[in-house]
Amino acid sequence: MFDVMDEAALIDRISVLERAKSAAAAEQAVLTAQLDTTRRAREAAAGVPAARRGKGLGSEIALARRDSPNRGGRHLGFARALVHEMPHTLAALKAGRLSEWRATLIVRESACLDVADRRVLDARMCADQASLDGKGDKRIEADAKAIAYELDPHAVVDRAVRAESERSVWVRPAPDNMTYVTALLPMPQGVSVYAALRREADTCGDGRSRNHVMADTLVERVTGRPADVPTPIAVDLVITDDTLLGGDQAAARVPGYGPIPAAVACRLVADAAGDPQSSATLRRLYRHPDSGALIAMESRARAFPKGLTRFIAVRDDTCRTPYCDAPIRHTDHAVDHATGGPTTAVNGRGTCAGCNYDKQAPDWRVSNHRDRDGTHTCQIVTPTGARHQSTAPPLPGRPGNRRSIVEVAFADELAWHNAA
Repeated sequence: MFDVMDEAALIDRISVLERAKSAAAAEQAVLTAQLDTTRRAREAAAGVPAARRGKGLGSEIALARRDSPNRGGRHLGFARALVHEMPHTLAALKAGRLSEWRATLIVRESACLDVADRRVLDARMCADQASLDGKGDKRIEADAKAIAYELDPHAVVDRAVRAESERSVWVRPAPDNMTYVTALLPMPQGVSVYAALRREADTCGDGRSRNHVMADTLVERVTGRPADVPTPIAVDLVITDDTLLGGDQAAARVPGYGPIPAAVACRLVADAAGDPQSSATLRRLYRHPDSGALIAMESRARAFPKGLTRFIAVRDDTCRTPYCDAPIRHTDHAVDHATGGPTTAVNGRGTCAGCNYDKQAPDWRVSNHRDRDGTHTCQIVTPTGARHQSTAPPLPGRPGNRRSIVEVAFADELAWHNAA
């Protein structure tokens, strides 16, 4: 039981814990840099080429921190910079004067500088730790950016030019069956896109709010169709036959997005089926009645056939590396085909590109197995011997060893037709 404390004591304890979080982040950075140095030294002694030393270490760190592999690479770069080049920022983090995120902002804004200039920025920002008090995220970022530009304006400009090659678009789930569609664009293009949407909202007077008009205009200009008309783009929707045809309310699932309410899923199917410009097709999947696991299919081919690739993508939903929610880009052999791994649903796993490449690092081992209830499990063993595993999510539907009402009706109808 917690001791009863007055309000002032509670605030003090919260403050102490926040400083402890910063100190823990500083220690993680030190240990991460030490692991990086130790791993590279061991691999150098073993004759590993310089270009391959430390391969997969970012993903290994991410697994240890229960984080995505993409963030693992950031944690590794952050630790290298703090420990080897930015001692004042590290000290401020350890003392609790900086949060881990604010220290990350300083490291990020100094990334374009050479080591000497980076040390100058580090000292000017954090040598006097008291100067950090009261500064929020934007102030920290702005100060670091201003110092970087003062020290080497050409490096800052060059980084801005290179950043244009990183423009991209991605989507992620939002609450209540919504999505965030995010575009990373060069500043002139991003501002012009937003200005065009605002201009449309300013001239529209049909009763919709400004935000609604801007969102609908974005959809219409990207797809070429009104926002309230179904778009003829292939989207896999996993739904039970009872939900689709029998009135059951079990949630459906869109691979890569997650569960959606039964009523919303049925409306999407009805809209697509009723639209003459769209095409709705059905593909039957079989799930284990107890675990909900997808039933496997097999092939002896070297490359995964299209049907098996689709099957694994539907089964795994997102990258199978623990804590990685990235979309599936590769269908990978857990045990490599070159070492005798079969091209089967059990040995196959869906991964993002980065996780597939990281698996090729020395001393990484990946294995899959299927339990008696059909649950598919992927186990990863890192070079240090740490074990991590993930299981494929169950298909929509209620557990229980029974045949659905609709399935029985279909079977009876098919039997009658064959008898005729």
